[in-house]
Amino acid sequence: MALGDPLRQAVPPHPLNVSPNPEAPSSERATSGDEARLRAVEAILDHRFGDPGLLREALTHSSAVVAGRRRRRSNERLEFLGDRVLGLVVAERLLHLHPQEPEGDLSRRLEALVRMTTLAEVAETLGIGAHLTLARGEHEGGGRDKPNILADALEALIGALYLDGGLEPARNFVLRHWSERASSAQPAPRDPKMALQEWAQAQGIGLPRYAASAVGGPDHAPSFEATVTLATLGETSGTGGSKRAAEKAAAEAMLQKVVGR
Repeated sequence: MALGDPLRQAVPPHPLNVSPNPEAPSSERATSGDEARLRAVEAILDHRFGDPGLLREALTHSSAVVAGRRRRRSNERLEFLGDRVLGLVVAERLLHLHPQEPEGDLSRRLEALVRMTTLAEVAETLGIGAHLTLARGEHEGGGRDKPNILADALEALIGALYLDGGLEPARNFVLRHWSERASSAQPAPRDPKMALQEWAQAQGIGLPRYAASAVGGPDHAPSFEATVTLATLGETSGTGGSKRAAEKAAAEAMLQKVVGR
């Protein structure tokens, strides 16, 4: 069920390792701290969990799972599910926002919106890191601020929302935090190698062939040259600070030659 603003105000987030009552027995402090943590995350998600175990699992990093301990499971399975739910909701939103845009542009928009850096940014804004269950070593190593851990945990929370309440609470959460991003995001520039490959396949003339080699520069900043050959259309070349960069430059030159891009 959804939670209103009163609960959101009444339950401030508590870092996992901070006990709300230092005078209480250790077992009582652990229970009280865990309950406060779960209530705080429910307020962030605006959802009261029927199965709190799902929420605990979503907050448990793999570093905290002790081998052979059956009662605790990491958030990796929920992360797998949440990734798909997030992709579905964001893709649906993009279709609504850009009804005339081709699939390729929509795919690039989607990729930018569900990548690790975007997820980590949302998780950091919500303060998810403070509520994670981490091994001591991961905690002391700054795990609560690591982008990959934050991104994985946020996907796991989306997966937990879906399993506990169905698509609607998960969808509502995603739309609250991604709608503005989806409205303002620009499609990422198309990779010229991919664009050239798609053009060649559409023309039925076979795939581009690349060759690259180092051409000089100091050891710390080498220079590479690459050529790309496309069927009977000849070849073009490009240079860059890596083989891939040089290949992309060559592909861009070929696109300019064959389609005027």
